[in-house]
Order: sequence, then C-alpha cells, then structure tokens
Amino acid sequence: MLPIFYSIGLLIILPASFIISLWKAPFKSKLEWLLDSMLTTALIVWLFQAGNWSWVGYYVSFLWLILLIVTFIFSWKKIRNLPFTIKYSLNQKFSIGIYILLILVFGTYNALVVKSYSVAEKGIELSFPLKNGTYYVGQGGNQVAMNYHQAHPGQKYALDILKLNTIGTRANGLYPEELNKYQIFEDNLYSPCNGKVVNVKNDLPDLTPPKSDSENPEGNHVTLSCENDDATTILLAHMQKGSLVVAKNEKVTTGQKLGKVGNSGNTSEPHLHIHAEKDGRGVPIIFNDRFLVRNSLVR
Repeated sequence: MLPIFYSIGLLIILPASFIISLWKAPFKSKLEWLLDSMLTTALIVWLFQAGNWSWVGYYVSFLWLILLIVTFIFSWKKIRNLPFTIKYSLNQKFSIGIYILLILVFGTYNALVVKSYSVAEKGIELSFPLKNGTYYVGQGGNQVAMNYHQAHPGQKYALDILKLNTIGTRANGLYPEELNKYQIFEDNLYSPCNGKVVNVKNDLPDLTPPKSDSENPEGNHVTLSCENDDATTILLAHMQKGSLVVAKNEKVTTGQKLGKVGNSGNTSEPHLHIHAEKDGRGVPIIFNDRFLVRNSLVR
C-alpha cells in the first residue's frame, strides 16, 4: 500500500497544496507572490516531467499545468496593486530565504530531468517490441532522477514499460492483485531486431503483486543478439510463464513473436523490462529515432 499513498501524496496532495497556497495566501508584496509563483511552477514542472503518472492517470499531469495557469491569472489580479517590496519583518525575511532555497532545490531537480532527455553515447536502433496500445515508460532516461536503472552499470539506459487504459492508468484499480487487471499483462512481445536467441527462461511462476523473486531477477526472459550489433545483447524480461515461442540459438526476425508480457522475477507488477548490454555496461536504446524517458508514450 505504501506506493499508493506515496503516489497520491506526491502527485495529488503536494501540488494541490502549493496551488491553493498561491491562490489564497495573503501576500503583502509582489516579491512574495513572485517567489511563491516561481516555487509552485518549479514544483509542478518537476512533477509533470518526473512523476510516475501511470498510478493516478497520465492526463492528470496536464490538469495541474492548466490549474497553475488559471491560478497565476486570478492571484495576479489580487496582488497587482501591491508594492513590489515592503519593509519585511524577521519572520518574513526568513520565509523569503526558505522560498529562495526551495526554488534552487526544485530548479536543480528540473535541470537533472532535462539532462536525462539526451545521451552522448552511441545507441542501438531497435523496433519497439509491443503493438496495439498506448505504452508508457515508467523508468527511462539518462539520470537516476528519471530512471533508477542508471545506478546499475549493466542496466544503464534500461526501460520499464507499462500500458495505459483509456483514462491513462496502467491498471483497473490502484494496485490490484489480479494480474489481468494490468493493461500490459499477456500482451504479445515481438523481436526488436533480426538476430539470434542467446538465452531463454520459460518456467518461472507469475507472481501476485507486490510479491517478487529476487533470486531470479530477470524472471522468464529472452536474450537476443542483433545482426546490426552482435556484440550487444538485448534482454526482454518478466515474461509470462510458458508463453515463450522461441528457443535458444533460434534465428528471429524483426516483429516475430517471442512470447507474452508477464509478472515473473524481481518485479512489483506486470511490465516489460528491456535493456541493451555490451561488455558489462548498458547501451542506449533508440526506437524510431527516439530516446525514451519516463513519461514518454508510444502509441
């Protein structure tokens, strides 16, 4: 239940409290309003980019941007006749200092997020391995702030991919135990390249969320060696038990069915984990000229 409360607190309660504060606060000067506006903007923009919106609804993130603009307009009308500065008390000066500090903190967060959108290393071009839906990147990018895999050299640039329903959430319910309530569960998984199957695993159980199997982190999986870069291996992990339709050393073509998405291995819920690895280090993955990051959509 902890991820549920964390998501609701971070993505709903926190931005709501900041927007209400900007709307209702009894500002004494335009400087106070400006600092509050800058802090609220920095927070909302950071959450818009870095929050995992698949829990509460992808489209909710755009609602906060709209509410932010509306709040700017109405709060400005309330304070536009105030002086820019006044003679501040000690407590007011302390509050201004806190505002400035928090603006710097969230400004740094936003800078790290922006940095995650690009990569200097040469990537491997692949075809997106899922079809027939709206797919959402839950973990991805070139910074730990957007992609926790960045902390692990062999999984650097890895992606965790979910599927969204019509209201922009990844499941019917906040954190259901039933696997078929997750949109991506049992989706067909296709080869992202022409190549050869290096390894497979097909007999591990699909687990009830939030149970996981840390002793078999990849779960049921396929490892591929692609023709365009046979020194790099591609891992597609957490597949459904018994769903694999390819064998070790078999040659595959782009778009050939490999199996289905499941919930096996070290996973908290059904999703596709994919990463490319060369000489023990992660390699950036490029899908149709796109380097995907958290909150990217593939339709």
